[in-house]
Amino acid sequence: MPFRVEPPFVRRLEEAGRPLIGMWVCSGSPLVAEICAGSGLDWLLLDAEHSPNGLESLLAQLQAIGTTPTLVRPPSGDPVVLKQYLDLGAQNLLIPMVDTAEQAAELVRAVSYPPAGIRGVGSALARGSRWNRIEGYLTRARDTISLFVQIESAQAVANVEEITATEGVDGVFVGPSDLAASFGLLGRPNHPQVIEAVETCVAVANRLGVKVGLNAFDPVLARRYLACGADFVLVGADVQLLARGSENLAATYIEEVP
Repeated sequence: MPFRVEPPFVRRLEEAGRPLIGMWVCSGSPLVAEICAGSGLDWLLLDAEHSPNGLESLLAQLQAIGTTPTLVRPPSGDPVVLKQYLDLGAQNLLIPMVDTAEQAAELVRAVSYPPAGIRGVGSALARGSRWNRIEGYLTRARDTISLFVQIESAQAVANVEEITATEGVDGVFVGPSDLAASFGLLGRPNHPQVIEAVETCVAVANRLGVKVGLNAFDPVLARRYLACGADFVLVGADVQLLARGSENLAATYIEEVP
């Protein structure tokens, strides 16, 4: 029986009619991922760059999340890793640390089957094709995938127009924390220089008609970036909410000992 494939995230962005609000899922827990998927937020980001996630835990979380729109961030743009993620059933990839249009073009090739790219063919063995139950998967696989690349260095900002215009890149995502570090402003993503760079990237993407997202846990900055044209924004993380929430409980109920 043929399976219906979910629309890629870029199509959801195009059809939404408003910016989409999401959160990080970094715990590695399918239970936490399922809770977040039912929150009413528009989308989730499963992170494997700075989180304890391997193929098995990502698989379990994708199964728990179900049809909630989800991006998956690998630790790097290694074509072997991207092949595994796609076969695992991750339809939407967010690749960190993309500094040039040449890098972006290689990533496009990595997520495309020959002759357009270099993705290895293993669909009969893969959840991504539902073990060849998705009709015509090999010929239309690229249409089911969204590729987003991260702008998070001074070099990437300088090259943002060329990166964003790379054919096959479905969107860009600005990472203010690494961007701040690149500017010599480690730990200061709210610095005016970083804000200016973020807004420059948003403006370029808007002008080129390419979807642009970013990370903004500060509500004031999140609203500012949404107002200037961001299409999708991450406004929190599971581990951050748990850390701050448990600290608040301790502060509320445990009296300080003199």
